[in-house]
Amino acid sequence: MSVHGAAEAVLAPPDGGALLDAMPMPVMLVGADNRVRHVNSAAEPFFGASSPHLVQMGLADLLAADHPIFLLVEQVRRDGVTIAEHELTLDGPRLHRTGITVQGTLVAEEPGGVLLTFHDSSAARALDRQLTFRSAARSVSGMAAILAHEVKNPLSGIRGAAQLLESSVGEGDRELAVLIRDEADRIRDLVERMEMFSDKPLERRPVNIHRVLERVRMLAEQGFASGVRIVEEYDPSLPPVWGNRDQLVQVLLNLVKNAAEAIMSGNQGSGHPGSGNQGLGGEIILGTAYRHGVRLAVPGMEQRVELPLVVSVRDSGPGIPESIRPHLFEPFLTTKAGGSGLGLALAGKIIDDHGGVIEIDSRPGRTEVLLHLPVVAEGKDAP
Repeated sequence: MSVHGAAEAVLAPPDGGALLDAMPMPVMLVGADNRVRHVNSAAEPFFGASSPHLVQMGLADLLAADHPIFLLVEQVRRDGVTIAEHELTLDGPRLHRTGITVQGTLVAEEPGGVLLTFHDSSAARALDRQLTFRSAARSVSGMAAILAHEVKNPLSGIRGAAQLLESSVGEGDRELAVLIRDEADRIRDLVERMEMFSDKPLERRPVNIHRVLERVRMLAEQGFASGVRIVEEYDPSLPPVWGNRDQLVQVLLNLVKNAAEAIMSGNQGSGHPGSGNQGLGGEIILGTAYRHGVRLAVPGMEQRVELPLVVSVRDSGPGIPESIRPHLFEPFLTTKAGGSGLGLALAGKIIDDHGGVIEIDSRPGRTEVLLHLPVVAEGKDAP
């Protein structure tokens, strides 16, 4: 816990209510009894509840009784200073947020009152991860160029020789020739997947993200996710994305496939009997929203763009093991038998090529992937 300085007088509502509502970060005023006296507009989406509902609660309704915030509030009251706690996890019946900085300040006009501000550093962490994605993608791009040049040509010769042997040898040796041909095909497919990391110019145009999601949902329900319930939670008024439709379909299809496989693996681990059309007992939620987010430089351009359009893929699977979460977008990292470990690395590169950000939040029973994407300037329409 760190002391930041002497407390400043803060006007309590109603005099300061409009000022607090104008603040972009969540703000909460708690009284001497630790009950919520006031919250600003930004606190409503942060805590997932309306202002009238929140002001009927106490801190104990939102957080566990031993949470560090209670100690922070008591020290602010006792010492009359402004105190901040960093990298807190807010985990309670109604919310789950990590990496939060909470600052408490004594309110002079409210005896025992403490003003709490909440700073979510997830955007900054996302930017740090984005730099990691770019570095990893560049490494794979160089490797893909080498493989395409040095491997594909001799691989074609090996496959052709295996085909000739297959037609001219006895039954016992024919099986070996087929094995050589199949393995050559597998290596060729891997090289072609890696070629997708190459730094080819991205062709972009206005894209209706809901049509992309509808396409992904149909493909999933007819194939790998036929036994999983897919729920749509869309904001119908979104502007078009400035992107490449086929690549966005590829990213989202891969994310939904990962979600479906996570649910299936969770059901197998728990002995769930469901399979196929019988239902797997889990669900995938596809969502869209419009939020004022971070600003990033678009690759190859000087100006910075806002990323207000958010696409989410959330599943009820067992969650991602904590040990591999920091390395999710590294090439060749996989927990699947027979997996190549290129799916998320490729997704990270594609979203980066769009000038966007990809985030993953996972805990037991819930994993959510968020895509923050740029929108089309006014005056252009999606197809």
